[in-house]
Amino acid sequence: MWPWPALPAAASRQRVAIARALANSPRILLADEPTGRLDSASGRRILDLLEKLREERALTVIVVTNDRDVAARAN
Repeated sequence: MWPWPALPAAASRQRVAIARALANSPRILLADEPTGRLDSASGRRILDLLEKLREERALTVIVVTNDRDVAARAN
């Protein structure tokens, strides 16, 4: 029996999930705990990416989070 291949890091999986969610050019993106399983540096990069997408694509981003630092970045 062959071993399973290694899974990509959590941050990579988050970026892939965001890319799939954006594939059809939606006007609204719902993000449920987008940084929940990430270390703080990776979480900041994901939030930076969401902010960049919001600005460049005029995208509405709705984030659900329990993290006060994430919520503080909302506008």
